[in-house]
Amino acid sequence: MDELLAIMARLRDPARGCPWDLKQSFASIAPYTLEEAYEVADAIERADLDGLREELGDLLFQVVFHARMAEEQGAFDFAAVARGIADKLVRRHPHLFGGEALTDAEAQSRRWEELKAAERAAKGSTSVLDGVPKALPALSRAAKLGARAARIGFDWPDAEGPRAKVAEELAELDAARRGGSPEQVAHELGDLLHAITSLARHLGVDPEAALRAANGRFESRFAHVEQRARQSGARDVETLETYWQEAKAGERAAR
Repeated sequence: MDELLAIMARLRDPARGCPWDLKQSFASIAPYTLEEAYEVADAIERADLDGLREELGDLLFQVVFHARMAEEQGAFDFAAVARGIADKLVRRHPHLFGGEALTDAEAQSRRWEELKAAERAAKGSTSVLDGVPKALPALSRAAKLGARAARIGFDWPDAEGPRAKVAEELAELDAARRGGSPEQVAHELGDLLHAITSLARHLGVDPEAALRAANGRFESRFAHVEQRARQSGARDVETLETYWQEAKAGERAAR
């Protein structure tokens, strides 16, 4: 860790540093930070532990980079970042470090959320929706917003409620398509996607993970479509759909 911090300091040395690293800012580095987090998730999904080790290193470098820039401004350094998360973990685990007794994982989860809510209130938060990062992928953020709203009872008792809401939003989208403006169509499509995240939560499904898996299936099936189309020369949609159904049948047979 000391070596990594020393390398980062050398990269940002005003007299002898790397020109590219020297011209970076929090804003310019932020996209790389997000990209590295996604690459960590990708390595996990592929069960690639060697890749995971490498990607975690890249993500750690992003933390070190931001901490170095903050240190240069006299705001905080890497040690303060590490101390902050250590203190937070101790604070959020009173059953381990504070003598509280919790009976099970569900009770622990409730207590965790209570402690997070208290932290937000101490920072001046007035809404349960405060603190959900705007930079999250929209699907993940919608799911988090819905889960936060559910904490104060703004929720359906079971999956039938959000299922009906999905049908309602789909009908409104169809109505907008028939006579609405492009803006109205986009509005209703957004509402439909948001309703789907509520249904996912009631079904115990992470919508972001479900969509990533669907993307993977699409890529795999389309590879089959492309291969068959190259062999046959076909380009009409009916034949391509036949190849798509072949790919789906092959998936079912392989299960």
